[in-house]
Amino acid sequence: MNTTAKKSGNPNNQFEALDGFILAVLLLLAAMIILPFISVIATSFATQKEYLEAKLLLFPRAPTIDNYYRLFQDPRIWVGYKTTIIFLLVGLPVNMFLTTSLAYGLSRPQFPGRKFFFFAILTTMMFNGGIVPMYLLMMQIKLTNTIWAVILASAVNSFYMIIMRTYLSNLPESLMESAKLDGASEWRILFQIVLPLSMPIIATIILFYGVDRWNEWFNPMIFIRKNDIVALQLVLRNIVIESRLTETMSISGPYEPSFQDGMKMCAVIVTMLPVMCLFPFLQKYFVKGVLIGAIKA
Repeated sequence: MNTTAKKSGNPNNQFEALDGFILAVLLLLAAMIILPFISVIATSFATQKEYLEAKLLLFPRAPTIDNYYRLFQDPRIWVGYKTTIIFLLVGLPVNMFLTTSLAYGLSRPQFPGRKFFFFAILTTMMFNGGIVPMYLLMMQIKLTNTIWAVILASAVNSFYMIIMRTYLSNLPESLMESAKLDGASEWRILFQIVLPLSMPIIATIILFYGVDRWNEWFNPMIFIRKNDIVALQLVLRNIVIESRLTETMSISGPYEPSFQDGMKMCAVIVTMLPVMCLFPFLQKYFVKGVLIGAIKA
């Protein structure tokens, strides 16, 4: 009996060894992701001497906020925060309204020219006119040096629109037909029936657009030349570059030379922190978002 039990237990032991191997690989991958992130945080609170002495800095022995102090003492960073928050508060509703209404229209079977417009939009993902025609257009309509140039330049993301259209296409058609029999208009169907049923994809697209707006830097760099509406990413870039030049040229001042790598890590943390605070509130919708297109009516 014991021999039989041991023989029958060999397959289980093999599976347990395989599970242990998979767990070890997953832990290794997790460490490869988490350790650099911890190192970034530790470097932002470390001194230059400690950073140079350590091969991999994870826990600074003498934490300091001097790097953050040097970063936030520059008044330009508050201008950058204000500008980027305006991009987010104004641009995100514009993105969601245009993307949702366009996706809903293209998801309706009776929409005239639905396939033509869909493939025309799909073509823009492969062929782009470039930044020069866009800049000339913004100059012609006199939107350069305004936030509207940045907002309208990326008002609709074709890829995000296609994702939302796929989700809306899989909603039961009987719901919309019943609402039409009750006299509901297309806008009422969209806002009172379709959108409440589409919260997973809406939350996902909001997060995508929110990250894009928060990390906005290329369009502001091209369209805006005013110092009072500079994007946060460009402000952080300028501060880090100036800190590097000051350290290289050894310019004396009221403070000691700044820790260049520490300033970079502070800029990374300042950039990531708002998105990291927003992500946990929308994370639960990603589980449903994975099922986009899996169930068809």
